[in-house]
Amino acid sequence: MNITFLGAAETVTGSCYLVETRETKFLVDCGMFQGSKNEAILNAEPFSFNPGDLDFMLLSHAHIDHSGRIPKLYMDGFKGDIYATKATVQLCGIMLPDSGHIQETENEWTNRKRQRAGKSAVKPIYTVKEATDCLRLFKSVKYDEVTKVSEDVKVRFNDAGHILGSSIIEIWVNESGKDTKIVFSGDLGNKDMPILKDPSLISDADYLVVESTYGDRLHSHKQGAERIEKFINIITETVAMGGNVVIPSFAVGRTQEIIYELNKYMDVFSDKVNKILDLPVFVDSPLATSATQIFRENLDCFDEEAKAYIANGDNPLDFPTLQFTKSPEESRKLNERKDSIIIISASGMCDAGRIKHHLKHNLWRKDSTVLFVGYQAEGSLGRRIIDGAPKVKIFGEEISVNARIEVIDGFSGHADKEGLLSWIGSFNRKPKKVFIVHGEKETMPVFAETITGEFGIQCIIPARGDSFVVSTDKVYENVPSAELQHKFKRLTVVNMLENLKEEFNELAQILKTDLKQEKSDVEIDEVAAKLKLIEKAFLEALK
Repeated sequence: MNITFLGAAETVTGSCYLVETRETKFLVDCGMFQGSKNEAILNAEPFSFNPGDLDFMLLSHAHIDHSGRIPKLYMDGFKGDIYATKATVQLCGIMLPDSGHIQETENEWTNRKRQRAGKSAVKPIYTVKEATDCLRLFKSVKYDEVTKVSEDVKVRFNDAGHILGSSIIEIWVNESGKDTKIVFSGDLGNKDMPILKDPSLISDADYLVVESTYGDRLHSHKQGAERIEKFINIITETVAMGGNVVIPSFAVGRTQEIIYELNKYMDVFSDKVNKILDLPVFVDSPLATSATQIFRENLDCFDEEAKAYIANGDNPLDFPTLQFTKSPEESRKLNERKDSIIIISASGMCDAGRIKHHLKHNLWRKDSTVLFVGYQAEGSLGRRIIDGAPKVKIFGEEISVNARIEVIDGFSGHADKEGLLSWIGSFNRKPKKVFIVHGEKETMPVFAETITGEFGIQCIIPARGDSFVVSTDKVYENVPSAELQHKFKRLTVVNMLENLKEEFNELAQILKTDLKQEKSDVEIDEVAAKLKLIEKAFLEALK
């Protein structure tokens, strides 16, 4: 079989893998690129294959960086079945139309700018209707059951413990009478996370495609009590100052876990919790509200502890001060309140949705706190805030970052280095090779060295567009088509230019704030000389 890595290759978003056997063509995931603008450019690009030629698709879970381009795939001719767990199908039923709404809204802004610049209008990547139409292709499968999806391919979905319905996918491909087994980890969850079961252990594989989001680090707040104690301390200290706590949270997964843990530990930390028991907690995301209902409908995915709460008559996803906002008017009124409140709002990386409004109203306040509980991709607004940007642009307005910025990474839905290694170590028959995906460029080589050192397995870090021929006995690199090479070379240059643009803007901001002559004229002359060289190189490139 041949595997081509079309997304989440040397980056954390856009998961998409094309698998071609002698008889069958299929995708594993078809996600959107999120974070930096240069990554997002890829979302509107044509697929490097003909979607109409695909026989089916396997979807690991509903997060948009794994599912978000399915409507585009459908519009471009794909009409096969999409296999996913029941919870994933239900979540995609709300998340993909929501994504379509975002595409339409952002497209309106884009076209207003284009109109002012005298340019013609462009279409959104897809609409709400198109996202809704593609849902007819989804087909539910059960965890732990082997399903024959074509004459030469069998699959089994296993619980990944990442979000509701998330899966590790085992795939058996029969060629020349032999089975070759490849395992896609999807996004692998932490052990002992609230609500969800621990990731399933896999017995064996010929090859493994594994995520590496936190492959070079450990989570600093692993235990539930430790996580929630820090969480409560942050709230009490912020409330004492009269500020708000704003939590950018992924609508599916982190939001429900925060609600669960607040409820669970209210008695444990009663002395501190009593001080904030009357503090209103708002989930300001229509998507999170709908997702929470889907959680309540999939109790079979819950771990034993969560099931025990339910058996005792307690709703683990609810407590007295919790409120769900629905309308934009309700959302706006949150920023008019004079009392301290907790606002949990999407998107988790702060690049879209209602969270941007709450950041605009709270980032400049020294008495407020912005608390991050999930991964922030390079280039995202959330990442810039965490990295210490003194000012950020929101809706075209420059906002000073004066608020307290905190991170509790123990809430992350991704396993850390220890969790990933423990999971790989549980294979009774280890894979011959490991393909490392879904991580930052700096993280992947570190994780690869760790795997090789720990297990003696050779690792491969595919770049976007890289293709490999895989059999029971060996793997070797395939030369991508000239068209694919042509496309990715040009996109790489576009990415470089987009990065340079961001760095130029940052340099301009530094120089603007240096009007008090904190730097010497000699230093400024050195900068000017270097910029002259860059300007000359640009002019040469344009020729």
